[in-house]
Amino acid sequence: MGTWYDFISQYGYIAIIVILSLGIIGLPIPDEVILTYLGYIISMDGMKFSITFVAALIGAVAGISISYFLGVKLGEPFIRRYGPKLFISDKTIDRTNRLFRKYGPFVLIISYFIPGIRHVAAYVGGITKYSFKRFMIFAYVGALFWVFTFIAIGRRLGENWGLISTFFHQYIWLIGGLALALAAFGGLYYIYRNHKFNNIL
Repeated sequence: MGTWYDFISQYGYIAIIVILSLGIIGLPIPDEVILTYLGYIISMDGMKFSITFVAALIGAVAGISISYFLGVKLGEPFIRRYGPKLFISDKTIDRTNRLFRKYGPFVLIISYFIPGIRHVAAYVGGITKYSFKRFMIFAYVGALFWVFTFIAIGRRLGENWGLISTFFHQYIWLIGGLALALAAFGGLYYIYRNHKFNNIL
């Protein structure tokens, strides 16, 4: 489990905020594994669910907000130049750009469930100067679902929480496919609503 396990053991809820923030920004941190582990700790009465959930949500929200503002202030050249140091490749940036253009803000919701994409979606939102108010709505809702889902899985699995890592890596393409299907549905609905609204105007 390594350093993050010791960090959480020593600093508790503050460590959760810091680790998840850095993970969302792009550092190589096993976010889903950590959230599932937290669910396991909760099941053992080692932490309180409410406080753990809030700490994890704050970490995710802080990380994705920082990424957004880095995109706004530094632009695409910065992320393309320094992205590889955060394990963010040009291929991932281009893929995220395409998803953003195709599915709009719904990518911000499902990006948390697609490793690699979630690290870039907020940067792209900032680079394209996407409205921060709209960004908050979609990105923060996505954070809430993501955090709750994996903590709940950890609580359910109990001492078998470590299985999530194996499952996640084995079924990553299935998870990504389902997430994209949800994005497609949301994107179509988004286009339909805008088209209907424009016709009324």
